[in-house]
Amino acid sequence: MALATLILLTACSRAGDGGDGKAGEKLEAASIAAGLVADPAAAPLDGLWSRDTDRMCILPAGGNATRHVGVMLDYGEGQGCTALGTMERSGSTLKLTLGACRFTARFDGDSIQFPAMLPSACNAFCTGRATLSALNVERISASVAEARTLRSANGTMLCAD
Repeated sequence: MALATLILLTACSRAGDGGDGKAGEKLEAASIAAGLVADPAAAPLDGLWSRDTDRMCILPAGGNATRHVGVMLDYGEGQGCTALGTMERSGSTLKLTLGACRFTARFDGDSIQFPAMLPSACNAFCTGRATLSALNVERISASVAEARTLRSANGTMLCAD
């Protein structure tokens, strides 16, 4: 019994292979080059994004790299969030400014993920127990015209020019 315990402890305490993650990066680069995985740096952002009752619209803002963004979560009965602002993109990194709420989100080519921990200023856009934290939406339309139609629960246009 003691020998079995010793073997289990030894197996569980082994150090990893010391890999530096280069193999994963090479695999991802090869997948992007082969067209198997969308290149987040080249994939367009404009359009309508959604998952369940969470919605996000992204529109061009003039001729520069800044984008208009609107976010809406509606869980009913006074639980939800509505935020308007701008977004700047650097590859797969999205820098959002929603008033005093500023944070960096991630774009993987197919979905946009907000971080699990957001600045306390982001709470101002939410009611009840709703939060913008960990929002995860996928593209449902690349149409700018459709993105312009997104409205909040009270009818406010979220991505109007």
